[in-house]
Amino acid sequence: MTAYTALRLLPWLSPEGKPCFLAPGDGNGVVSRLADETEVRQLTEGLDVLRSARRLLDDPVSPNAEVRYTAIRLTECLADVLRVAESRGRRLPATDDDSDALPT
Repeated sequence: MTAYTALRLLPWLSPEGKPCFLAPGDGNGVVSRLADETEVRQLTEGLDVLRSARRLLDDPVSPNAEVRYTAIRLTECLADVLRVAESRGRRLPATDDDSDALPT
């Protein structure tokens, strides 16, 4: 598949915990718009959790339970953000110059 016909990785998982994909279209369909809105919401939530985590971790007497809860939320948000990044990266057009590619 080319970068232009690749399936879009959606920003949610199936009930079985597997990735969900969308066949390419014009990007204006209901599912595409829902995915776009979900990505924005996930990124915004990640930023909010990061700000809260910084405040909590700046306080040296923060209770262990709050620190643990914050770590759990941070890992959830990180998983969401990584899925968004992967999805958006898959939709970038392929280039002939692979010199910027990360080593595998």
